[in-house]
Amino acid sequence: MDSQDTLNQSVASLKGIGGQSVVRLEKLDIRRICDLIFHLPLRYEDRTHIQAINSLNPGSHALICARVISSTILDRGRRSLVCQITDDTGYLSLRFFHFSASQHNNLSPGTLLSCFGEIKDGYSGYEMIHPEYKIIKNPEDCITNDTLSAIYPLTEGLRQSSIRKAVQQALTLYNNNTEALPDLLPSALLNRYNYPSLDQALNTLHMPAAGVSVDTLQNGQNPALTRLAFEEFIAHQLSQLHKKKSEQHWQAPLLKSTQQQSKQFLDGLPFQLTKAQQRVIQEIKADCSKNSPMLRLVQGDVGSGKTVVSAYAALLALSSNYQIAIMAPTELLAEQHLRNFSQWFKSFDTQIIYLTGQLKGKKREHALTAINDGSAGLIIGTHALFQDAVNFARLGLIIIDEQHRFGVNQRMALRDKGHNNNSKPHQLIMTATPIPRTLAMLNYADLDISIIDELPPGRIPVVTRAIASERRPEIIAKITNWVKQGRQAYWVCTLIEESEVLQCEAAEDTATMLAEMLPHVRIGLVHGRMKATEKDQVMQAFKAHKLDLLVATTVIEVGVDVPNAGLMIIENPERLGLSQLHQLRGRVGRSTENSFCILMYQSPLSKTAGERLNILRETSDGFLIAEKDLELRGPGEMMGTKQTGQLQFKIANLERDAALLEDVSAAVKIIQETCPENIQPLIERWLGTTTKYAEV
Repeated sequence: MDSQDTLNQSVASLKGIGGQSVVRLEKLDIRRICDLIFHLPLRYEDRTHIQAINSLNPGSHALICARVISSTILDRGRRSLVCQITDDTGYLSLRFFHFSASQHNNLSPGTLLSCFGEIKDGYSGYEMIHPEYKIIKNPEDCITNDTLSAIYPLTEGLRQSSIRKAVQQALTLYNNNTEALPDLLPSALLNRYNYPSLDQALNTLHMPAAGVSVDTLQNGQNPALTRLAFEEFIAHQLSQLHKKKSEQHWQAPLLKSTQQQSKQFLDGLPFQLTKAQQRVIQEIKADCSKNSPMLRLVQGDVGSGKTVVSAYAALLALSSNYQIAIMAPTELLAEQHLRNFSQWFKSFDTQIIYLTGQLKGKKREHALTAINDGSAGLIIGTHALFQDAVNFARLGLIIIDEQHRFGVNQRMALRDKGHNNNSKPHQLIMTATPIPRTLAMLNYADLDISIIDELPPGRIPVVTRAIASERRPEIIAKITNWVKQGRQAYWVCTLIEESEVLQCEAAEDTATMLAEMLPHVRIGLVHGRMKATEKDQVMQAFKAHKLDLLVATTVIEVGVDVPNAGLMIIENPERLGLSQLHQLRGRVGRSTENSFCILMYQSPLSKTAGERLNILRETSDGFLIAEKDLELRGPGEMMGTKQTGQLQFKIANLERDAALLEDVSAAVKIIQETCPENIQPLIERWLGTTTKYAEV
């Protein structure tokens, strides 16, 4: 058996790894011996030299050789054994809360110890709490290590010593033949960025030499860690590009409209399209005229008119006798699409079906039949669209709104509804959440991206003000005057806790408080725990101006369109990301009247929170705001699982390694040109062989 096969063997073949250890290692995604090699330390301890007590700093870990001068059991407060030790440069206390009589006896005055632990500020100077220690006879017996000690991520029941031994065995097998894990980055690339080879990087990270800085290893500044993170980013982008290429092998229906149909649609709109909308429509037309599936992401700021662009794509499919499925994340948004599409296509002879989980009985049966026999051309709905009972006759186009709110499997389930022999439907994906360019290159490299970077004419920028919550009475008075002018307002409640229950309770309390203070204002309440029908009733009442003030959680972030609502108060804006605040603000400023967004913060504001609120006051450009959000919060928080669902890294850390993203595309190009045979092995090394999820 060659060594490459050896590294692909189960970890069970290693010494000391029994059945229970195999199960525990699986929880860490470690199954093969080579997985251990890429299981990197979380942090490091420096036991390479003995430190003098007078050189210690709180928060650091240190190896010390010293003699016990006193050993006392203290009963005041929490009972503890405290030993004072000295190495002639200073004094240090060792504190044990769990100890035995024999331990007390063994740590008698005069005993020589080697001990390791974290230095803390104690009652009477520096101390170590529960250090590792060993009784020794001579100072020469204080054993130092040749390399920094790696501390690995663990799971319940797995000991640090066990995983260290397993990693060491795996490294020995690898170092005996480094060809078993070939270096997949070309030397030109390594030289360009001054990166070490794969074997140098792995050995440095598992067994850093005594002189290597612990800080640079842990904060991502060491070239060994940077090189592996860079390689993982490259693999992710290659994977996305690979999916894009494989999509082109599929057939897709040719979609196009006649000049007359196009004129009929555009003439029926109550507004003129912007140049940006026209440009994106041309890109969509070009995609749909090819016989390979379109996979296009349309990014546009709030209110930029993405929906009407998607409606033009729907026109192409309808004109070619294909069905269109339009999927929205909430019933609120789906109903809004229903109203818009019904208006825009009223002069076209097509049946529009609305399908959600709430549709029951005969109405549901009728909808399913119309979808199945092809008499329904436009099918608009929520998650209900990809349920087993839904069968499309000729699905040619899928439009997904706010795509990041759907799981990968959900989007695939809908796409598979249109899978016919070797043909797949075209896909148009929309998002009002601007994605910074560097993150788009990494996470959406398989998509063609269109940007609507122009707002319809006549829109007046929203005036944004930051006001301390102490001035709440002034703000409430402003609502009274606002409502007297016949205008409507939003009051958005936010909570830092993830608990939806607490958010809803906060909204309910606020609605009660405002109702008492504003007896002549008609107030409605919307939150995430209400039934969809209840939410919709409130929203429809607000839209019909039967309500003046809508108190809501961030559930209104997406898709609510009430042009008469031109005032928004956001409580505790410092708790939300810039992009989310911008999304919320996008619910106002949807008419030609002046609109206002009041950010009611809790003082005092931190410096970062103050900077973030200033950015919102200064600009309404969603893409600029997304870039600033990236700078201030970091990409990890921006592109968390809520936002994407796809970014799963073994080693790379978006927060720490964001600067590397700028160079990923150039590196990918070098690999494609100089060693294309390394592309698939790179993808398999970092993402495994199951990459179907990114086909969507």
